[in-house]
Parts: sequence; C-alpha cells; structure tokens
Amino acid sequence: GTIHLFRKSQRSLVGKLTHEFRLVAADRRSWKILLFGAINLICIGFLLMWCSSTNSIALTAYTYLTIFDLFSLITCLISYWVMMKKPSPVYSFGFERFEVLAVFASTVLAQLGALFILKESAERFLEQPEIHTGRLLVGTFVALFFNLFTMLSIRNKPFAYVSEAASTSWLQEHVADLSRSICGIIPGLSSIFLPRMNPFVLIDIAGALALCITYMLIEINNYFAVDTASAIAIALMTFGTMYPMSVYSGKVLLQTTPPHVIGQLDKLIREVSTLDGVLEVRNEHFWTLGFGTLAGSVHVRIRRDANEQMVLAHVTNRLYTLVSTLTVQIFKDDWIRPTLSSVPIANNILNLSEHHIIPMPSLKAGDNLNPVTSTPAKPSSPPPEFSFNTPGKNVSPVILLNTQTKPYGLGFNHGSAPYSSVLNQGLGIPGMGTAQGFRTGFANVPSRYGTNARGQPRP
Repeated sequence: GTIHLFRKSQRSLVGKLTHEFRLVAADRRSWKILLFGAINLICIGFLLMWCSSTNSIALTAYTYLTIFDLFSLITCLISYWVMMKKPSPVYSFGFERFEVLAVFASTVLAQLGALFILKESAERFLEQPEIHTGRLLVGTFVALFFNLFTMLSIRNKPFAYVSEAASTSWLQEHVADLSRSICGIIPGLSSIFLPRMNPFVLIDIAGALALCITYMLIEINNYFAVDTASAIAIALMTFGTMYPMSVYSGKVLLQTTPPHVIGQLDKLIREVSTLDGVLEVRNEHFWTLGFGTLAGSVHVRIRRDANEQMVLAHVTNRLYTLVSTLTVQIFKDDWIRPTLSSVPIANNILNLSEHHIIPMPSLKAGDNLNPVTSTPAKPSSPPPEFSFNTPGKNVSPVILLNTQTKPYGLGFNHGSAPYSSVLNQGLGIPGMGTAQGFRTGFANVPSRYGTNARGQPRP
C-alpha cells in the first residue's frame, strides 16, 4: 500500500469537541440557544452573589433551577447535533442515545443539587443564621422571569417528550386535584388547568411562591427558620419532579421495551406468525433507541419451499408500522439425516484377541450359507433391524473395541466387564477356537487376516 510519511495526527478530545461545536454553531437555529445560554450564565453569576449577600439557602435552592435551565439548553444543542449527524460504522443506530444520556445526566445532577440543599438545611436547623431580605425578592423575580422565558421561548424536544411520557410527579398530582376543584367552580379554566401542567413551569411557580412567603414572614416576624423550611420544600419539589424523568430516561438507556407498546408488539408478532410460509418467530427483542424511536430484531423460521424475499417483505411491512429500525433474520427449516459412513478397514484391525466382530449377513439371494453358523439364509427374509442402510448390499462390518484378555481356546470373557462392554456381551461366538473366530463371512475383507506371533502372515 501507499506509505504516508507525514500522516496527519489524530485530534485530541478537546479538538474533537471544538470541531463538533463549530458544526452546531454553523446552524442558525442554534444561535438562539447560544444567546440564551450566555444570558443564563450572567443570571447565574448575579444570583449566586445575591445568595451570598442575603445568606438565604432558599434562594440558593431556587438558583439551582436556573443552573438546570443551562443543562436543558445544552441538551437542546445536543439534539440539534444529533439531527445533523448520520449513522456511522461505529454508531450504526445513529446518535439518538446521546440526547437520552443528556436528559438523564441533567435530571440526576438536579437531584444531587437537591440532596446537597437538604444536607445544608439539616445543618442550619441546629444553628440558624440571620437572613438579609434586601435582595431576596429581587433575586426571586429575576430567576422566575428568566426560567419561564427560557422554557416558553425555546422548544426543547427531548425534555418536552420526557415530561409527557414519564409518570406524573407528586406535585403534578396535587396540583391536578386542586385544578379539578377550581374548574368545578369556574368551568372556563378547564382548558388551562385540567391538562397535565408542564412540570418545569410548575416547579418554577411553586418555588417563587415559597420564596415570597419566606420574604413576608421574615419581614413581619423575623422568622429566619422559614428560609430553611422553604429550602427543604424547594429541594423536595425538585427531587420529586426530576425523579420520574430520570427513571424514564434510565430505562431507555437500559434498552427496555416501553410498557405502553408491549400489547401492540404482541399483536404484531401473532400476525407475523400466521403469515404464509412462517413456521416460528423467536428471539424477538425490541427496545427504545431514542425518544419516540423503537428498534428491534427478530428471527423468523420459514418452510423449505417458501420464498425468503416474499416473507421478509411481509414481516417488515407488518412490524415497520411500530418499529422504525428493524433487523429480520430469515432462515429455512432444515433437519439432519443420519448417515452411516463406510471407511476402509485397516490390516491390523482383525486381531481377535483385541476385538469382537459382529457379522452382518449379506442380503443377496445367492448367499445361502453363512460360514459362521452354517444356517441357510432365507431369500425372502426381511433385512435385519439393526442395518441402518437398508436395502444396502455392501454393508461394512461393525467392529467394537475390546481391551480385555481371553483364555486360549475360548470365545467368551471371564471376570467383571466394564459398563461400556455390557451391551456387547453375547455378540461374540462362544465355543469356537481362534482359527474359527475370525474367519467370518465378510465379502469385502481382504484375504490377509493378520499376522502370527512371529510376524509371518497367517494362511
């Protein structure tokens, strides 16, 4: 092959990330996300400074929601990058699982932040510091405005799908019960409150409401412990909102089958098994490749006379309605026919002292006399039951190895026989000498039967 003297060195991880970021930044749709990301970083910086100046842990817990918005923007960028990339030999199913991983990582980090707030709140119950309310209310409204503006301005496809597909959180369930009571009094609000509310908008509003109550109680009664209680409430709401999304995205990463499509998949498998030419459908496996994308593989056993391409087309047509990425392996039904192979007999294999010889009588009508038993063979007798190669005329003898020693002049064994030779007892020729024992009626055995003790050929 060609020798490249100046081969281009491979890029490092930072270089690869920079190249992919430039690829995403070249799309105009990502400019809006990058702008919101820059504003988000500025807001996070101001909020963290105000958290330090006010000494409020409740505002810190609410600031973590703004940090989560930054993670959601990064996830949205990854979603755009996935749409630009095409499947490669390494990632044959595409890059859709990257956005699933991004959602899982974002929700898990939000839960870790909530656990950190709970730990800090437990320490503050022992020694409650003084809370300054100068910038507490300002920071609350800045964070609320930016969070709502980000959620409602940018269409985040991964988080939108997860928020609808995952199970409802306890906050959503309580708000849904309250909404039914309100809609019972004012039916006109049913279009707003009755559908399941967006969990991110709901937690932003609930957290801002908790901070407003904290501000009023501190201003009126100097009740500083309410700040710690509000921080615990915001942390629990954050954990309860993110946990169902983490579970759903984690199941997607584990390649599990979605529960809501199991019934439809079973119905399609039954339809495929009843197609013409299909004998069996086995080794079926279906999993969620990405958000809203199913992948699967199945083995189909068909008849020997069936058309493979026709069956493949019908199976794919049935399953493609639900499984977008499908792999079907077709194989025809087959069975193994046992055959008795004939091999040449070695010159030294007819040593009677080491072998039992089972004579196989010939099926020819002219062979009327068996040299061993001197019994006339009936021409009309059926073939023996142990001859597998019926109606073969030249059947090779079956020679069984026997390592036991025999007394001279006797054709049967003495002493205990091993288990492997139990079935062979009675197949020898008792009462005959050595000279008569190996002179059997084989038609295809060469004239040289063996050698004597001195190495001379026997007559």
